[in-house]
Parts: sequence; C-alpha cells; structure tokens
Amino acid sequence: MRIAMIGVGYVGLVSGACFSEFGHDVICVDSNRERIAALERGEIPIFEPGLDDLVARNLQANRLHFTHDLKTAVTGAEAIFIAVGTPSRRGDGHADLSFVYQAARDIAAKLSSYAVIVTKSTVPVGTGREVERIIRAARPEAVFDVASNPEFLREGAAINDFMRPDRVVIGTQSERARAVLRRIYRPLNLIETLILFADLETAELIKYAANAFLAMKISYINQIADLCEKVGADVHDVARGIGLDGRIGAKFLHPGPGYGGSCFPKDTLALMHTAQEAGTPLTLVEATVAFNDLRKEQMADRVLAALGGSGKGKRIAVLGLTFKPNTDDMRDSPSLTILPRLQAAGAEILAHDPAGMAEARKLMPDVTYCEDAYQTLDGADAMVLLTEWNAYRAMDLGRMHALMRQPVVIDLRNVYGSREMRKAGFDYRSVGRPKRD
Repeated sequence: MRIAMIGVGYVGLVSGACFSEFGHDVICVDSNRERIAALERGEIPIFEPGLDDLVARNLQANRLHFTHDLKTAVTGAEAIFIAVGTPSRRGDGHADLSFVYQAARDIAAKLSSYAVIVTKSTVPVGTGREVERIIRAARPEAVFDVASNPEFLREGAAINDFMRPDRVVIGTQSERARAVLRRIYRPLNLIETLILFADLETAELIKYAANAFLAMKISYINQIADLCEKVGADVHDVARGIGLDGRIGAKFLHPGPGYGGSCFPKDTLALMHTAQEAGTPLTLVEATVAFNDLRKEQMADRVLAALGGSGKGKRIAVLGLTFKPNTDDMRDSPSLTILPRLQAAGAEILAHDPAGMAEARKLMPDVTYCEDAYQTLDGADAMVLLTEWNAYRAMDLGRMHALMRQPVVIDLRNVYGSREMRKAGFDYRSVGRPKRD
C-alpha cells in the first residue's frame, strides 16, 4: 500500500519507518527542507535505538522516501497520516492544534483520489471532526474519510512498541476506512495483535486517558515513597507487593523525581482542560499535574538539605539530564526545574548525559557540561543521579569517592544499593527507602 506521512518528527519518522518495514511504500513529507535532505542521506535527527538502521534499510529497499513536496506525497496515497506536533499552548495549557489544522488545509488542496486521513498525532476529542469539516469546506467534492489512530510509543523502545504493540486503536465509523487500516496493519495479524475499533471521539480519548492514568501511577508511587520515608518502609517492596496484583500491575511504580517528556505533561494538561470545558473536571488528573510540578521542586530541596540546607559555594555533579534513558529528549525533564533551582541557591553545576547534552546546552547554557561522568565528580560536594542510564549503574565507587570533595550522593532513581554505598563511605540518600538499609 502507498502511505503518506505528514511530519518527520518523533512519531512521524518512527511510524513511517516501521510502516515501510511492514512492506508498505511510505513517503514522508515535511516543510523543513534541511531535515528532509539530511534524512535522504540517512542522517537521523533524533536519538532512538535502532532507528538509524531501520531507516537505512528501507531507504535501500526503496520502500521509504522523503520529500518536502506535499503533492508528491499525497498523490496516490491510500492513507495520509497526520503526525505533526501538538505542543501545549502557551498561556492556557490547551493542545496547540494549529499544525494539525494546517495539515488538513494542505491535504484538501492536494487531494486527488480517495484516501483515509488519519490523525496519528495526539489530539483532544473533537479534532478529527474538525479535520473533516476543514477538508469538506475546502473541497466539497472530495472523497475521503477521517480516522484516528493514536500512537503508544515509548521513547527508547519505540520500534518494538510499534512492531509488537499491546493493541492498535482505530477510530472511524466508515467501513471503507476500516478496511484500508486493516490492510495497513495486516502484518500484525501474525502475532495476533488486538485491533480495537471505535468511533473518532472514543479513540481520541483513549490516548489521553491512558497517559493520564500512567502519570497518576507515577505520582501515586512518589507520594507512597514519601510516606515510606516517614514510617520506615521500603517503597520498592511496597511497589512489588501491590504490583503483583494483576489488577494493578508492576509498571510505572518506580519512585523518582517526577515525570517529564513529550507526552505525559502536555497530555495531562490537555485532558484536564478538555474535562473542565465539558463541565466534568478530572480532579485526580488535576492533583497529579499539581503534585508533579511540586515534586521536581521538592527534589531540588532534597539535594540542598543533603548539603546542610544551602547550596552557596557548593559544587554539584549531576548525572543524567534527559527525562528518561535511551532518548535525547529534554522536554519537561525534571532536570530543567531541579538544576536552575540549585543554581539559584548558589551552587555550581557540572553535568553529564550520554545523549542529551547538545539539547541541554541550548536550554541551560550556564551549566558546565563534562565529557564523562567521572569528570563531573572532580571536587564535587555532592552527586545527584537524575536519569538512570545504564552507563551510571556500574561506576567504580572507589574512584567516585576519591574524586569527590564530600562523598554525598543523592540517588533520585534508586540505582544503587544503600548498604553498598554506605559501606563504600558515602553519605547516601535515596527515595522511599529506610535509612537502616
């Protein structure tokens, strides 16, 4: 099948490459000519394990193409996916749908035969209907259907998530559109992937409801971690004990400095505002958003407390800047709140991240960036582990201790063992674990 993918950001590029791996003829279009030229050379603008090989393989097989010409992309396509950004709108937190609606107008101008217009971007309820209205208003004679096919890709594991998904959600009431999308996802029949068909509004809400629920799980276990510290319990054992309940599940029960990234922050805000406008406020989601913002500030205060209550004149080594490992994504990362707060308290920050430093330099130019983790520790009064990259899990504790001016470690991801760190001579602080360990 011939597929057009509008947008070569994270979702569009991963989805387009994976569809081509299914055997479809995919053409990805974007107005950014420099990015398109780079992709044609096989240069990948984002860090996602395995994506460079996937793109190169399908470019070589002539199944994956890139262009800045929308007409070229749309002509003959049986499905046109809209995979443009929907960032939080400044001022009110609503999803900014201007790129989606512009894509709809552009498609309307170029549409020449029947196609299913599919919103792959994460969009609020009602967006699909508006996309349909825009196209019909511009081209009353056009023959098309609109569908919703939300993505459920985890950064760092996106290719596996696309190739072996828990489910595929498709929102449309058109049998013709359903038939097209069944054919697109037919390769997943081999692994018996569940395809859930629903109407447009339901499919759009499923994505937001799922992300908000996972965000609530993260905030819940973070609050439980705080309680564990007060009563002498171990949050990891609590998480395991409740996660073994099949109704709850073990995933997203890991304490830390709060969630970030491209999805949870903006999706919880968008769902919160949608519910408020509908007159049915989601108070649990509202509390989750408020607590997560507070959580990041609390983590900075926790670091300062470990330094005696003041950061003035202190040198702090920070390991990990991205919101999670295996990505270079800095969007809404806890580091963007924690590091400036420490600097405002008078601390000097030296930082390292295996993939995120190029982007971090743009956002926090007054941080000192180091070539390796040990370089950050030279003369440090404290080390803060913010992102649980594998590169930080097996560091030489003796070398760490020798490099630091004060052996204070604040492990906000609980990567290290408490007893091991204390035995190595560190003043070790973690999240939600009793001091006796």
